[in-house]
Amino acid sequence: MKKKIVVLTGAGISAESGLATFRGSDGLWEGHQVEDVASPEGWARNPELVLEFYNQRRAAARAAQPNAGHLALVALEQDFEVVIITQNVDDLHERAGSSRVLHLHGKLLESRSTRFEHLVYPMTSDRIELGDQCEKGHQLRPNIVWFGEAVPLMERAMEETATADIFMVVGTSLQVYPAANLVHYTPTGCPTYIIDPNQPALAARPNLHFVREPATIGVPRVAAELLRQAD
Repeated sequence: MKKKIVVLTGAGISAESGLATFRGSDGLWEGHQVEDVASPEGWARNPELVLEFYNQRRAAARAAQPNAGHLALVALEQDFEVVIITQNVDDLHERAGSSRVLHLHGKLLESRSTRFEHLVYPMTSDRIELGDQCEKGHQLRPNIVWFGEAVPLMERAMEETATADIFMVVGTSLQVYPAANLVHYTPTGCPTYIIDPNQPALAARPNLHFVREPATIGVPRVAAELLRQAD
């Protein structure tokens, strides 16, 4: 039976494909206050701004390509069961070839009804406009989990993490909750690899390995090591 690797990925892995990280050092996201473009309050104040913001993000995501970090995670599927839990809303993991991806914060390339959360639609265009409606006549919005909204896949992510043989954290500062809590759901003694140029604050624990490299360097290195061990 294959060992199970659970991987939590964040903005750092997408940044190496040229996509802006969620929150810059100045607290802004592409020049906007995060609360203005990623909260129900921001949507209520100015839905047109929010739609245009995500229309631009969507176009950028479609133009980006998976990088060596994404591809190294796919390579692990040769010898391991691999579940990716991502905080990213782009589809770079899927385009790289990963077969099991949980999007905690939603998907940029889907729209959903503002009234009926279960009415979700794949997008072929890059744009949602004011006036675009679901089948029941309500405005469409990005299928993104905004600040202040529940994270519907969090429970499933915790269940996957609790059965990991190996846990990897890639390109995330472990500061966005509830996702940052996942590291605490790993089985006791589970080897944990933190791959990020900036070492996040994490209490000492057995089998904790810090790899202070960007995803394009650190993930292929760790993946090669794990594949060697599996042979």
